[in-house]
Amino acid sequence: MNNPSEASPWIIDADEATFQTAAVERSRELPVVVDFWAPWCQPCLLLGPVLEKLAGEYAGKFLLVKADVDKLPNIAAGFGVQSIPAVYAMRDGQLLDFFVGLKSEEQLRGWIDRLLPTPAEQLVIEARSLAATDPKVAEAKYIEASGFDANLVSAKIGLATLLLEQRRIDETRAILDELEQRGFLEPEAEKLKARLHLAASSDSPVELSHLRAAASDPKNLPAMLALAEGLASQGQYEEALVAALAVVQSGKKEFVEPARQLMVDVFRLLPDDSPLVTDYRRRLSTALY
Repeated sequence: MNNPSEASPWIIDADEATFQTAAVERSRELPVVVDFWAPWCQPCLLLGPVLEKLAGEYAGKFLLVKADVDKLPNIAAGFGVQSIPAVYAMRDGQLLDFFVGLKSEEQLRGWIDRLLPTPAEQLVIEARSLAATDPKVAEAKYIEASGFDANLVSAKIGLATLLLEQRRIDETRAILDELEQRGFLEPEAEKLKARLHLAASSDSPVELSHLRAAASDPKNLPAMLALAEGLASQGQYEEALVAALAVVQSGKKEFVEPARQLMVDVFRLLPDDSPLVTDYRRRLSTALY
């Protein structure tokens, strides 16, 4: 098979080093179709050219990533590929759909069309790309997207994130409260809620040296809690966890809950596999129970 990337900018041959960027990260910008194949697989050689033809015809509405299973065994295993051809669709870094085996061109068109973003979802994609450079236009696009689809969570979370970056605390909180009325929050919204809590607790500039001086007295729990909040707001998470844990360990009821909540907020902002999260979750559990 010829190198498909030479025929179209919308077809990429991925390797172990480029797959994360080519497939997962790019799926935050447009739908990505990952074709797991091998040169010895006859059905793959029948399906691949049809997918490549459609990638060219759709001209940027989706990206086709070719993944040779012989060259990417770990990635194929991560997707749970057991037989090929296996074709996976991703959007926003998440798996949307997949199929195994052959499909006709007509079936493929229908399958791909179902992956494409709605007008509201397309506005969210555009808003994300503009958030850093033109927040006013991005905000307008998020609002327009919600007008098209009032239940589109990605538009609400995107708008709330944009508002929080501008420290529009009350507006951010209103959106998160609305989302929370469903009885749950998506992980992205949970992280945003944690950021909101830390931002709200540090509305004025934090002078850590003053807070450290006041918190040098271990009996001054308000100062220790304020220090933990100040440290967390400045991204000094380990020291913030140390201070907050000391407040929890004091056993003073009026201070334990805000200190516990602060620690939970920090856990949400750190990667799930962070050693700090593992260590301090255990310490918090021991202190509480």
